Amino acid sequence: MSALSVAIVGCGPAGIASAVECRASGIKKVAIFEKRSNFCATLRRLYPPHKRVDRDYKGFKMDSEGICTFETETKEEFLKRMLNYINEYSLEIHYNTEITGLEKTGKHYILKAGINHVAETYTVIIATGVFDRPKKPSYPIPNEVKNRIFFELPQKLPEGEKILIVGGGNTAAELACLLAERCNVFLSYRREKFFRINEQNLKELEKRKKQIKLFLGTEIKAIEPSREGVKVLFQNGNTESFSKIFYCLGGSTPKNLLKKMGIIFEDSNPVVDEYGETNLERVFLAGDIAVKRGSIMSAFNSAHRVVKRIIEKYPGVFQE
Repeated sequence: MSALSVAIVGCGPAGIASAVECRASGIKKVAIFEKRSNFCATLRRLYPPHKRVDRDYKGFKMDSEGICTFETETKEEFLKRMLNYINEYSLEIHYNTEITGLEKTGKHYILKAGINHVAETYTVIIATGVFDRPKKPSYPIPNEVKNRIFFELPQKLPEGEKILIVGGGNTAAELACLLAERCNVFLSYRREKFFRINEQNLKELEKRKKQIKLFLGTEIKAIEPSREGVKVLFQNGNTESFSKIFYCLGGSTPKNLLKKMGIIFEDSNPVVDEYGETNLERVFLAGDIAVKRGSIMSAFNSAHRVVKRIIEKYPGVFQE
């Protein structure tokens, strides 16, 4: 079993940035544990080819605090950038390793994957993100239509079908614009107007206003099988059937895992201090798991602040 100074859970932007900051600061025994088979797996799954990766969040330009940074670029360019960081700093990454528990033993923590102990570490940074666990609707999804319901992009995009997209954020807007070129697209959002979509995506929706039908101020009560695929029952009494439904409702914090580790929650959010440290000494959260509705730049900056705090508060990390 490995003996580490810092163990990082999650190999997305925050996890990679945390490892880069550690390496650059002289902390050598650092490893990332990722449950999937590649880095930035969520971005790979949710972003269609050539999708724009925005640096700014809702028009707010965020300055870079640490080493990792970028300007708005395509998905492919961003992934190449992250691969360059991995190679430049010789990051140690253990793929296909899902961390399911954390156990304190003396001054160290044991990372567990099922019944296996995979690493002993002095410090832990949890950077799993929230989109790894997509939010589901409150109403049940009948078994008969589950093959027509999606929470991420399928390998093969639909063609010539009637599609409903549910959500009011950038992911929903971008998916609607992507599918509008090949399908009959409807976009349902519970509010009367969009307020979370950035300016660029609003412009893209406006360009396609003849191709994308908006259902604003609509709440879905239930879905059920129909001859066309999925019948949607709206709260206002209207019904309409679609071939497929894509839910873009955001993600949720992996609450059960964090609680199992012993991390305290308040109002469904993990309790952390200004540096991301939890109630467990030397256990930190980085990225959007700690910063509500964060961006990639905020994830990079969060990682910088976490590692800076570890070095300041726990100088023993260099002796581990």
